[in-house]
Amino acid sequence: MPKVLITHNNELLENFFNLDAVEQIRQFAEVQLNGTDEPLAGEALIRAAQDADVILSDRLAPGTEPVFAALPKLVAYLRCAVDIRNIDVAAASRHGVLVVRSSSGYAEAVAEVALGLMITLARRMHVGDQFYKLGQDRQPMVMTRQLAGASMGLIGYGGIGKRIAELAIAFGMRIHVYDPYVRVVNGCLHQTSLEEVLGQDFVVCAAYATPETERMMNSAAFARMKNTTYFINVSRGILVDEDALEEALVSGGIAGAGLDVGLGHDQQPSLRIAKLPNVVAVPHVAGLTREASNHQAFENVGQIREILAGKPPALSVNARFASRLDRMVGH
Repeated sequence: MPKVLITHNNELLENFFNLDAVEQIRQFAEVQLNGTDEPLAGEALIRAAQDADVILSDRLAPGTEPVFAALPKLVAYLRCAVDIRNIDVAAASRHGVLVVRSSSGYAEAVAEVALGLMITLARRMHVGDQFYKLGQDRQPMVMTRQLAGASMGLIGYGGIGKRIAELAIAFGMRIHVYDPYVRVVNGCLHQTSLEEVLGQDFVVCAAYATPETERMMNSAAFARMKNTTYFINVSRGILVDEDALEEALVSGGIAGAGLDVGLGHDQQPSLRIAKLPNVVAVPHVAGLTREASNHQAFENVGQIREILAGKPPALSVNARFASRLDRMVGH
C-alpha cells in the first residue's frame, strides 16, 4: 500500500487540517502522522519520510534540495495552501518530484477579517474596549469614521481581493483596485494605478507574495498615503518594509494599521509593530476557520487519490518534470 506522510504537528493537524480527511486517506493509503508538537523540517523530515510516496506538508516543513535528494522513493510533495514559497520547485523538478498546491478556500474568511480590521480601527472599538478592561467606565466621546462613503484602495484582485471588494461594495464604499495582471470587469470598481490606490481612505494589501511584490509597501508607498489613511495587510509580511511602516505609524504619516501578518514568528505581526497604540494586530488567523481548513483538507484527499493513480492534479505546478509519477501507474 502506498504511504503518505502528513507533516503537521499536533496543533496544526487540529487547527489547519481535518481528522476526517486523514481517515479518508487511510481508505487507500498508509498514513504516517508527525505525532509531535514540533515541526518536521530538515533531517527530521527526511527521517520521517524515508518510505513515503507522498508528503502532504504544512508551512513549517520546507521542501528543499537536500530533502528531495535524500528521498528517492518520493513521488509528490503537496502543500495544503496556495502559498508554496517553502518548496524549492526547481529542486523538486530536478529530482522528478511533483509539486502540488491547493486552491484558495479561505477567501471568505480572510475578507471578513480585512473588513473587521477596518471597522475596528475606523470606529476605535479597540480603544473603548481597552479602556473598559483598564477599569475606566467614563470614556471620552470621540468622533469616528464610517465605511459607507469612504474610499478603499485595494492592492491585488485575486480570490481574496475580489471577495474583499464584494464586501466593501455592500458597505457602500468607493473602491479603487490596482492589479496589473487582472482585468477588473465589475462596474462598481475603478481599476487604476498604484499611486491612486495609495491615496484612498483605507489601503488594503491582498496581493500575492512574489519577488515583484516583496517590500512593495516601502517608504515611498507610505509617503503617498494621507495621514488619515488606515493600512490593512492580510497578504504576507514580506510585502511590507516594516521600518517604513513603523515610521509612518509613529510619525503620524498614516492613521493606523490593521495586521494579520508580518515578519514575526510564523509570519505573524512583529511585536514592535503590533504593540503600537494605533495598530490592531491578530496572529495570522484570518484564514483560520473550520470551513476554510475543511475545503483544503478534502481537496488534498482528492489530489492524493489522483497522484496514486498516476495522474497530476489540476493544481500541479511542475507536472512536465514529474518523472517519478509514472511509478504510480498500476500501483
